[in-house]
Amino acid sequence: MARKTSKSTGTGANPTAEQRHDEQLQGTAGRGDLTGYVLHRAKPHLPPWLSAGAVGVAGVPANFMWGGSAAAGVGLTLASVALTGMTWWAGRTTSSQRRLHSAVTVAAGSAWLTAASLAGPLAGPLPDLFAMGAPALALSWNIRMVMRRNPDAAPAAESADKGLLEKVGLAKTLLRDAKVEPNRVTIPYQLPPGELVNDDVAKALVRIAGALDVAPNAVRMRPDPESAGRGELVVVPQDVLKDGSMWPGPSSPGGSIAEPLNVGVYEHGDPLLMWMSGDPDVSRNAMHLLIMGMTGSGKSVSALNALAEILTRRDVIVWGSDPVKVTQTFGPLIPAFDWAALDMASTEAMLAALEAVIPARTAWLAQHGYTQWVPEAAEPRADGSPGMPYLVAWFEEAAKSLREGLDFTGIAQEARSAGVSLVVSMQRASGYQMPTDTRASLGSSWCHGVRDHTDAGFALPDEAIDAGARPEAWKDKRPGYNYLAANGIPEGEWATPARSHNITNGDLQDVTTDFADVRATIDPVTAAAAAAAAGKLYTTRAALIGQTAPATLLPAPGGGKDLAPMDEHDEHDAGIDADGIDPEEELPVPTGTVHLSTPPTAEAISVSPTEAREVMVRLLEQFETEGRDIVGPTDFMAYCDQHGRKRSWVSGQVARMVTEGRLAETADAGRYRIVPQLVNA
Repeated sequence: MARKTSKSTGTGANPTAEQRHDEQLQGTAGRGDLTGYVLHRAKPHLPPWLSAGAVGVAGVPANFMWGGSAAAGVGLTLASVALTGMTWWAGRTTSSQRRLHSAVTVAAGSAWLTAASLAGPLAGPLPDLFAMGAPALALSWNIRMVMRRNPDAAPAAESADKGLLEKVGLAKTLLRDAKVEPNRVTIPYQLPPGELVNDDVAKALVRIAGALDVAPNAVRMRPDPESAGRGELVVVPQDVLKDGSMWPGPSSPGGSIAEPLNVGVYEHGDPLLMWMSGDPDVSRNAMHLLIMGMTGSGKSVSALNALAEILTRRDVIVWGSDPVKVTQTFGPLIPAFDWAALDMASTEAMLAALEAVIPARTAWLAQHGYTQWVPEAAEPRADGSPGMPYLVAWFEEAAKSLREGLDFTGIAQEARSAGVSLVVSMQRASGYQMPTDTRASLGSSWCHGVRDHTDAGFALPDEAIDAGARPEAWKDKRPGYNYLAANGIPEGEWATPARSHNITNGDLQDVTTDFADVRATIDPVTAAAAAAAAGKLYTTRAALIGQTAPATLLPAPGGGKDLAPMDEHDEHDAGIDADGIDPEEELPVPTGTVHLSTPPTAEAISVSPTEAREVMVRLLEQFETEGRDIVGPTDFMAYCDQHGRKRSWVSGQVARMVTEGRLAETADAGRYRIVPQLVNA
């Protein structure tokens, strides 16, 4: 009969335990055992009544032992208070209603028992209080038990969860107890074995966000590294980063570059930290960083946050390049750099210098027993010689350098062990602009708002995107918002949105001036290698470090001649020029004829090819002595015409100098950088 009833009610072939229990009771009642059915139904409601009866009975022996005892009265009162307090403390993890209900019940029962023990259970109003209070408290717990079971609501909630999961393609997924925090819900999940894996959850994140009516990047996942079918869903419905945060100042003034840099704040309130140098004790490599984001995404502000932190440390120097915005990004920080390359020629020289300093630095580190750079390497040596500070090479607007044919791949692959971090910042690191080998060698990425999902894939690793990172949701509407996937950052945080601090020019100026005595200076090994590779573009860098206005880096009007400043009341105001001529006066009538002719051409000197080559070598040395860094065949032609040599011959000699390493190609066709000659001591 039970199975027939199950089918008729539509519960199916697999009824729940509760349904089987009800069917068993119905079958028992059907056989005439009504008493058994009533007892089964009444059993869950008996404990409050049994407890009330036990308290009433306990009053009799308690009165026999302690009746009229003052000491017992004190002890029983203290025990009642302690028991009530313990009940309140134990209920801290339950609902406030249940906690209060329990405490009131214990307080009432213990108070009556104390009074009955001292005066007797039948003394005064105690019998009436027991007769009215005990049933009332017992019934209150019965009512609470009945109200707790809502057979209609539970299936509805379970059905809603299953309906949502079915809609997004995650049917049969088991959701466990959720952890609810302010503006954050974490829900562990268990996928059906053999049917779904964590990759399926990653693909469904956007659909889950749509079903919950939240932002596309408000739903993320944290896969369990030890299981392909378990993990956590994290839902953050509100954007808590929209108000931003002001730069809190240097996190470790005068500290080591080995300490983390505070460059922003995560949405959960923790500081956004990054590490530049490696740490062999925790198996962390030095960081090479790709910074990416579309125009207006705030990547420059993030860069300034990091640079401001770096330039307050005692054992690091910075080389910075920006051939596009010149001083607009670096601004007040430029005087704090060891080298600022603000045009393409200097940027190319900086890359050549980096290639040269890597083997020099690794040789020095190996000589002193270091397998990689550590803070101790920057300390002075026992013989009094200086140590070797860490080097951060920062290339803003690197897309221009890449378009001009410069290559970062070799540096990215070799620089870590030399105590060098390479930072490359650009708007879109696509394969058309940056070789995939370079992008792979950088390793870490700091991604700001991008145009679409494809662009996000150029910067962020697959693990971050699969976990719910969606920088395309920001575009340029959320400046400073970012994801940081870098060495030292737990993988679970790669998809957590963060925002860089708002930093002002005043903050940057304070960093430049207040920490000038803290910052390290370049070591002799690195300086010598850079000077040998870049020549005067490096050795004369100090002349440009103090220039912070873009106009000072451009040639002055008039073919490079400086224009003398005009006094507010000089003679131009009177209509008279510098030669004392009134421009309003009529010109005199000409009285003679001037014959124009070309100047006489210098007579060509006949020299042998060997002598002509020697002339080329001496001319190059002369150009270098004059302070020139960039030359080309046109510079030699003005002299070689006198020796009867044509342009084709001069171009061939320039090519020979490139082969010999005396000249190096630049991004400009027909222009070459002079490579200083190494002189043996």
